[in-house]
Amino acid sequence: MTAPFLRTCALLLFLAAPLAHARAPAPAPRIPEQVSNPAWEGDIARFQALDAQQPPPHGAVLFVGSSSIRFWDSLATDFPGQKVINRGFGGSEVRDSTWYADRIVIPYAPRLVVFYAGDNDLNAGRTPQQVRDDFVAFVTRVRRDLPNTRIAYISIKPSPSRAQLLPQIAEANGLIREAAKRFKNVDFLDVYTPMLDANGQPRPELFREDMLHMTPAGYAIWRQVVGPELAK
Repeated sequence: MTAPFLRTCALLLFLAAPLAHARAPAPAPRIPEQVSNPAWEGDIARFQALDAQQPPPHGAVLFVGSSSIRFWDSLATDFPGQKVINRGFGGSEVRDSTWYADRIVIPYAPRLVVFYAGDNDLNAGRTPQQVRDDFVAFVTRVRRDLPNTRIAYISIKPSPSRAQLLPQIAEANGLIREAAKRFKNVDFLDVYTPMLDANGQPRPELFREDMLHMTPAGYAIWRQVVGPELAK
């Protein structure tokens, strides 16, 4: 081959490289590798057994997350006329709901996912930034299979038994609020503020003796905050 011919080929390859790069499709959103506590497997298996006996309706409102959801046993009466599914389990963290989403979120094809988790995460030592990232991973996972499903995140509640975590809770809530703005049809529901007293401390009358889980008075606040979201 002649030197001019080789130079011409090299020039064409040089010019074509940027075009090939520009046409490459954008990578799909990455869902970070998730971990979960195997202790929840029994809860998830129980949910699946219930689903096999009586399949929940599609297009319902799915409540999922930690024990604050699990103990919300008045959902049907709090939101009359709404088809609701409760899939709260144990003392789970945000990552756990992501891990099990293919078993307790995706199959229901809900119109709305109401999600609560985060305080167990902080109590276990995860940072506010990690909890925010875990929230983003949950949204990304749900949206991969259910792109039109709305998601509402209930802010991390302030409980007397974890008052030492109030700064981290407030920071995590702020980070998650901002992260939610990056997604269409993802809302942040603030229960943190109305659950504080005039001195900025958790209101003990909203909690059971353990000062962690809520009484009906606590859930009444949640009902007021969450209700308008279900009406959309």
